[in-house]
Amino acid sequence: MVQSYLRHGPTQAFGLICSSTSNSLYDGKLAYVPALEDVLVWDMKKGQMLSMWHETGHRYEVTCMCRSPQENIFAVGYADGSVRLWNSAFISVIATFNGHQKSVTALAFDAPGARLASGSQDTDIIVWDVVAEAGLYRLRGHRNQITTIRFLSEPELPSTSTGSRSHMLLTTSKDTFMKLWDTSTRHCVQTIVAHRSEVSSLDIDPEKNFIFTGSSEGEVKVWKIDHESLSQGLVENDAGEVAKMIHPVTSLPLSSRHRVSQILFHPSQPYLAVQSHDRTIEVFRIRTEEEIRKKQARRKKRAKEKGKSKKKGEDIDDAVEDAMDVDQEINVIDLFTPYLVVRASAKVRSFDFGSKEAVSKPGVQLFVALSSNALEVYNIPPPTKSKEETPEATRMFSVDLPGHRTDVRTLCLSADDQILASASNGSLKLWNLKTTACIRTIDCGYAICSTFLPGDRHIAIGTKSGEILIYDLASSALTETVKAHSSTVWSLHVRPDEQVLVSGSADKEVKFWEFERNVSSSGEAKKSMTLNHTRTLKMSDEVLFVRYSPNGKLLAVALLDSTVKIFYQDTLKFFLSLYGHKLPVLAMDISDDSKLIVTCSADKNVKIWGLDFGDCHKSIFAHEESVMQVLFERKSHCFWTVGKDKMLKYWDGDKFENIQKLDGHHSEIWALAVSNHAKFVVTGSHDKSIRVWEKLDEPLFLEEERERELEQIYEDGIANALNRPDISIVNTNEADAQPSGEAAAVTKQTSETLMAGERIMEALDLADAERITFQEYEGKVSQAGSLEATGMQPPPRNPILAAYDLEPEAYVLRIVEKISSAALHDALLVLPFDKVISLMRYLDLWAQKGWNISLVSRILFFFLKIHHHQIVANRVMRTALIPLRVHLRSSLRREKDAIGYNLVALQHLRRRTEAERTAQFYEEEDFDEEKVRARIAEGKKRKRVSIKT
Repeated sequence: MVQSYLRHGPTQAFGLICSSTSNSLYDGKLAYVPALEDVLVWDMKKGQMLSMWHETGHRYEVTCMCRSPQENIFAVGYADGSVRLWNSAFISVIATFNGHQKSVTALAFDAPGARLASGSQDTDIIVWDVVAEAGLYRLRGHRNQITTIRFLSEPELPSTSTGSRSHMLLTTSKDTFMKLWDTSTRHCVQTIVAHRSEVSSLDIDPEKNFIFTGSSEGEVKVWKIDHESLSQGLVENDAGEVAKMIHPVTSLPLSSRHRVSQILFHPSQPYLAVQSHDRTIEVFRIRTEEEIRKKQARRKKRAKEKGKSKKKGEDIDDAVEDAMDVDQEINVIDLFTPYLVVRASAKVRSFDFGSKEAVSKPGVQLFVALSSNALEVYNIPPPTKSKEETPEATRMFSVDLPGHRTDVRTLCLSADDQILASASNGSLKLWNLKTTACIRTIDCGYAICSTFLPGDRHIAIGTKSGEILIYDLASSALTETVKAHSSTVWSLHVRPDEQVLVSGSADKEVKFWEFERNVSSSGEAKKSMTLNHTRTLKMSDEVLFVRYSPNGKLLAVALLDSTVKIFYQDTLKFFLSLYGHKLPVLAMDISDDSKLIVTCSADKNVKIWGLDFGDCHKSIFAHEESVMQVLFERKSHCFWTVGKDKMLKYWDGDKFENIQKLDGHHSEIWALAVSNHAKFVVTGSHDKSIRVWEKLDEPLFLEEERERELEQIYEDGIANALNRPDISIVNTNEADAQPSGEAAAVTKQTSETLMAGERIMEALDLADAERITFQEYEGKVSQAGSLEATGMQPPPRNPILAAYDLEPEAYVLRIVEKISSAALHDALLVLPFDKVISLMRYLDLWAQKGWNISLVSRILFFFLKIHHHQIVANRVMRTALIPLRVHLRSSLRREKDAIGYNLVALQHLRRRTEAERTAQFYEEEDFDEEKVRARIAEGKKRKRVSIKT
């Protein structure tokens, strides 16, 4: 009988506040932050996580986020090149766009939120239609990763009296260029060498007059937008040169010369923030014209005073003239004055202004996402008139307790599997595993190893400095610090009889410590526990790991010389030496029956040994990188391994087979803890997340698992082969076939689109077979006499069509409609030409019956563009296309009439509503003609009063 195992599956990742893979967003109350493959929503005031945007089965990191002008809509870009539109109210994906080959690095919506532009590491920019859920076109021209994208959309450009308005797209890249694209012609209209090094950030001021760009050399440049040239398009001037639309103005001086990673204007307040240092954000205040005029008047006054002090009259006139020139124009640099510097507690990953106004405190909120897995909100005070007070940003809120500042180095579980302890450099945290809530946070040193002490009331931590720290969990207090070793404590383990703790260190010593409970003078036992040093075992090399056998007879010690020495526990006499690893053994474990010992090493191998004679049963190449931890599952010979290759693997120690591979972490896994009741396994990683993998009731068969893995590799291989850049799929004519073209079609084959194409082919085969069968039957009936025809039975219907009670053409339409709009074109590309001809017959039937005319038109025009040469060369297609043209035109005319009628009706309703509201307003005010005239006459007598804000 084939042995089956139980499958393990991921439950939840916790311990992560925000990851440093993407930018973050803040609206004044809620922070939307990336957490590896998820997006978390935090209430900054309460410090609570409100929701998690998680899509089941998607394992790629969030790399970019952007908020839509439409309410509750967010665009999130991922490392696999996909973009998902999330609705924050329902926590669901509205649409998925797949077009980039590499991770998405920039996103931007236009002003109405109907179009989305995405830039990627593959140097392409794709413009998506959010309403139709389809890619419009791909723009090529940059030679390195796209860093920022901004729309110069309709409301921001001056409207022209004739012709349609121009739509512009502004992009920057690591190739040092800034490009301006005309989205109506799909071409680059201006390329600017913005900086000498890569352009890292860009923003446009709220009035849409200036562009600010930042470089990796720490330079911020200011550019002016020429709106007149933008509205005219590409026009030659008198000299025969094309008029430029963006002109360089000046540079903005910064206090530091580090890389400018983000530039951001406040949407409503006069502030500009620039992040150019690891921990600081420089905030500039935008002065009003009145302030600058006052400053210029003071300059003028000083110039006059200087002039008076001079003797010659000519000098006086010159000084006054200079002052008058100063008065004439306002310099851009005069507009921006350094206001204050915000200093965060750790390296800043991204920041955002709170768009909603703060109610509690006057000023502006600045939200900061830190690389140390924490969030902070600072309040920037409003400017005061007194010159003595220097403005300072104050920290209002911070969220840092539900996660570690550095990577999780060690994990251990309590005996009842209720509490998980995780430790890192600087903090020890206790987690309730049912709710995944952080119960306690305790400061500690650089933790390397940890273990719960007997009774689960205390925990011992081994540190890098050689100390063993004992913590009382009830009071969250450090009860004892034992200077145990002179170097790093690499391993701790409690003897199975719970009387002794053993520690192994880099100082080449293994020390044994007996537990002692402190007894007070009254004779009552205190809760505090101390360690009493009893024995020391000196080794020939640094000790990396120590482990007692579950029967309490043996002690295994792993050394830096790649060997494992086994001693008798009671007498410390040498018993066995296990050698075979090429690099040091990093961890090991002994099975519950004390018969097997499994060792894992930096040489990427796992070895299983017998404890009776020290013979190596099997050596397995387990991971692509160093294997960091290994643990047996309770009461079995199955064991778990984790490695620097980000994988968690489950093995059978008797058959030496890999049962399951679990990938979820995005960085090397340092720590592993296995449930004492074999219900789950916990892993801790360099990505600061802790993940629980639970045993499910679903059985797992090894053959099926291997087949599934091979299928996945095969599907990914096909998709990658189809996505090769040297293969041009869309060839409308010879000119478009050139890869150097700036605009291209948006296509990307994935396993989903391949499956969708196969479903269409299966539906066409089924429907064609059904139609042929019934055509043959009808032919026989027409040939036979009336008497014979009455006795002929119709053929049985296809069981699928009978189950759905659908005609063949309705069934094909049902299958095509189920394919998402964004994946439809890629699915249609999979179809061979004979299936295209077959589908076009169904398009004619759908057009004739008026079914989903928009879908019919979209598929038909796509086919005519893709298969133009074959359709023109094929005479058979003429007979199919002529009736299709007639039917589609009549259906489209009907649709057009219906839409026109509805639009007119809506306009009429709007006019009527506006008229009713106006009439109602006048009725409420009780206005009549005499009162209105009196009000107007009264208004003429009023004096104009200027109010200064």
